[in-house]
Amino acid sequence: MEILTLIAQHGFFQNALLAGLMASVGCGIMGTYVVVKRISLLAGGIAHCVLGGMGAAYYFGYPHLLGAVAAAVIAALMIGWIHLHWRENEDTVIAALWSRHGSGCDIYRQYAGL
Repeated sequence: MEILTLIAQHGFFQNALLAGLMASVGCGIMGTYVVVKRISLLAGGIAHCVLGGMGAAYYFGYPHLLGAVAAAVIAALMIGWIHLHWRENEDTVIAALWSRHGSGCDIYRQYAGL
């Protein structure tokens, strides 16, 4: 019962409870959609494609952020285009793009001096 009195007395706890409830509803809806559509690899696949974009941008003398954003947009457009035109499952396309991240990591590591 002590926790209920703390929540009633302090605005911080009320805000935290409200934020937690809103996040749980939003994440529950989005999580269900992601699982049903079989696109749970999407964030990881695009994130790994970003590494190749960062490496290419560094190699050509552009800012890392520009290469990262360009690679993310290109990867997302490729996933959508292949899914629509070749009727492949999105998770298959995402996994194929994810497997290409190794070359991007190597380029970034070699030219960024890591």
